[in-house]
Amino acid sequence: MSLATTMIVLFLQIITCFLFTTTASSPHGFTIDLIQRRSNSSSSRLSKNQLQGASPYADTLFDYNIYLMKLQVGTPPFEIEAEIDTGSDLIWTQCMPCTNCYSQYAPIFDPSNSSTFKEKRCNGNSCHYKIIYADTTYSKGTLATETVTIHSTSGEPFVMPETTIGCGHNSSWFKPTFSGMVGLSWGPSSLITQMGGEYPGLMSYCFASQGTSKINFGTNAIVAGDGVVSTTMFLTTAKPGLYYLNLDAVSVGDTHVETMGTTFHALEGNIIIDSGTTLTYFPVSYCNLVREAVDHYVTAVRTADPTGNDMLCYYTDTIDIFPVITMHFSGGADLVLDKYNMYIETITRGTFCLAIICNNPPQDAIFGNRAQNNFLVGYDSSSLLVSFSPTNCSALWN
Repeated sequence: MSLATTMIVLFLQIITCFLFTTTASSPHGFTIDLIQRRSNSSSSRLSKNQLQGASPYADTLFDYNIYLMKLQVGTPPFEIEAEIDTGSDLIWTQCMPCTNCYSQYAPIFDPSNSSTFKEKRCNGNSCHYKIIYADTTYSKGTLATETVTIHSTSGEPFVMPETTIGCGHNSSWFKPTFSGMVGLSWGPSSLITQMGGEYPGLMSYCFASQGTSKINFGTNAIVAGDGVVSTTMFLTTAKPGLYYLNLDAVSVGDTHVETMGTTFHALEGNIIIDSGTTLTYFPVSYCNLVREAVDHYVTAVRTADPTGNDMLCYYTDTIDIFPVITMHFSGGADLVLDKYNMYIETITRGTFCLAIICNNPPQDAIFGNRAQNNFLVGYDSSSLLVSFSPTNCSALWN
């Protein structure tokens, strides 16, 4: 499943509710005022984490072509495994009663068993949400506040009372191996925003094609040191909350394919970095230039894409025939990608495809999670930087 950037459609009464909430606290999520409304026990636990310089984190795992993180919702804590999605901002999980839910292997969260679940009200009624993703998967349900718990480097749980979540009662087409989504964009309802000002927009993850890993928040999420390259992240008014980067060029072997002179060229962001999308997407005109450069190097026989995604594919038993691809982001951030990042062996053995899909406006260009494999990727919204450190991610936390 390839999840692309999210289109979130909130009913008018939800928007009214959010306006009330942000007026009462802040347009940027949880603030000191909101923290002060927490119970004494929870406030003490957070203060202890802060005094010890602790950082929140969660365990992650690879599930074929997506990445999940483990977190707990409710009191007593109920563990769920939800997809890591920097392309959306809502945290949601399937909830009982499920009127039209997809089948999931793990038990479904039952709010009636939680003492901290509180449904949000909008003009005296339930606040409804509706999220439709680019691959037509969707989730519909009600908004609520609930306690969310993840790990902390202090050894104490990192507890987030009164966190806004979506309780999904009608969701479809998702994989049965996960229970929902964890939105990690800059949006007001994302997990990272609701952590509050003590953990200001610092996040890092390291994806691999096997094993488990961690997603870090706070000071432990800073990516620095030898070999690190950083590029500016941009916000757009058209799609606020998404992490845009600026791609200046792509090198295919020794062939340099500039965005300059194409409609893809920009100075303040032209591609979204998205953990919830598997492949990389370029606008069709620029995509064809990159494809031509790849085809110039590859001597194998071309074949139709057996997956139906219209990728550039060849008959071959080895990935070694393909050229190295380098992404050149603004500020001199040159990412030399491993061949695994950019070429995929399909279910039809003996067929490899370029892991870049051509799309048409108004669809966004996307830097997907396959291309991010074996980089420690750090987000720092205070300095407006995304940093990449080449890393053997599968061995990092073994």
